[in-house]
Amino acid sequence: MARINKCIDLLELGQPIYATHPSKLSYEAGVQDAKTWADMLLIDFEHHPFDTVGLTAYMRGLKEGGPTASGHLTPTVVCTLPSNAITPEEVRYNAWQARHVLTAGVHGILHTHTRTAESVKAFVQITRYPFHALARAVIGEGLRGAGGQKPACEIWGLSPAEYAQVAEPWPLNPNGELLLGLKIEDRHCLPNVEAIAAVPGIGFAEWGPGDMGMSFGEPDAHDPPYPQVMNEARDKIKAALDAQGIAFYSSWADPGLSMTERIDFSLDVLGVRMMGAPNKAWADYGRARTGRTMPV
Repeated sequence: MARINKCIDLLELGQPIYATHPSKLSYEAGVQDAKTWADMLLIDFEHHPFDTVGLTAYMRGLKEGGPTASGHLTPTVVCTLPSNAITPEEVRYNAWQARHVLTAGVHGILHTHTRTAESVKAFVQITRYPFHALARAVIGEGLRGAGGQKPACEIWGLSPAEYAQVAEPWPLNPNGELLLGLKIEDRHCLPNVEAIAAVPGIGFAEWGPGDMGMSFGEPDAHDPPYPQVMNEARDKIKAALDAQGIAFYSSWADPGLSMTERIDFSLDVLGVRMMGAPNKAWADYGRARTGRTMPV
């Protein structure tokens, strides 16, 4: 039986994930996007209005327009949040944001500007119900409260009791269906990156080149070629993720390379397991490269 979270299925199969951004948050857009070519729909609330009303309607449209060809009820939906993960206090004070998107039925959260292991622990903590005991000694008792499960249950096709059991971060909980990610994206995180990556409950992370460049005084270094200090930062983050078995999310928009050369470089040189894909042709080529057989 397929998981709820398509991207966890793919990661367990060793297959890369191809992500895109919805153009609009509405019920109608959700129905249309239910048949998307992408594996992951990444919703940006870091830089755009925190539209949980639109998100709730969009998730309902995805469910009613599905299932996907792969047999999942919806594509995987992951949100960034308006707040950052610079300190554990910031994460906990803004836990309401995580609660609201999880109640809408999303499958994961990508938290931004992660600087310390303690802020990551707080991030994992706010997504968990308090009765879950795995790694409690490390991250603390879960802080997610009961009472908001019903909308998410409808999207996931589960009873409230079933949802509460599997609304857990994977791979910390092998049966979990939540995919938590980090943006490790400024120079302040680099001394702590090994400890950040060692916190249980994180499934993927990226190095945020735009913000990383700004942190090093480069105002427009989002795309390659990068200065050496950024290459070194990326390599250090990737090594820390590899040591913990965490998937690396990165794109490679080098204007000197063709589409296929960019994908080959991402897969073969960078070791990317998740990437943004601008179109279906991009994802189709990448899937053929890795011998993927799961239908979209």
